[in-house]
Amino acid sequence: MPVLETERVILRRLRPGDLEPLFALYRDPEIRRYFPEGTLTRDETQAELDWFVNGGDPAHPHLGLWATIERESGDFVGRSGLIPWAIDGANEIEIAYLLAKSRWGRGLGAEIARGLVRHGFEVLGLQRLIALIHPANEASIRTAQAAGLRFERKLNLPGEECGLYAIEA
Repeated sequence: MPVLETERVILRRLRPGDLEPLFALYRDPEIRRYFPEGTLTRDETQAELDWFVNGGDPAHPHLGLWATIERESGDFVGRSGLIPWAIDGANEIEIAYLLAKSRWGRGLGAEIARGLVRHGFEVLGLQRLIALIHPANEASIRTAQAAGLRFERKLNLPGEECGLYAIEA
C-alpha cells in the first residue's frame, strides 16, 4: 500500500527485499557524497532497513524513509521520506530524498520533494518542514527550493556544516 504517490513515483514502506537496491545506492560514493557518514556497508544498510521495516521511531510511526518506485518501470529508484530531528531544542521534520544516478536531472527529485511537502501538510497536518543540505550540494538545494523551501540559516551538526531550508504550512 502506498504512503504517497506523485505523477511518476510511488512511495511505499520499505520491505526486507529492498536490501539489494538500497545497498546499491548507499555504497555509491557519488550518491552519498554529501552525507557526513559517507557510504554505508551492507551491514549498516541492513540495520537501517530493519529499523524502518520494523516501524522506525515508535514516537513517529507515520514518519520514516520509504522506497521510491518509478511508476512506469516499477524500478526501485531511491528512498525518500519524512524524518524527525531535534535541532537546537526544537522538534523538526526533514524531507529526505535520494535517487539513483540514472534518474538524476529529470526533475524527479523536485516532484518527490513537492509530494513530501504536500503529504506533510495536507495528510499529516504538520506546520513546518525542513531540509538539511550540505552547502556544496547545489542539486539538492535546487530540489528543496523547487518544493518551496527557503534558506533559513547555517547549522553545524556533528561532522558537518549544512544549510537549514524550511517551509511553513
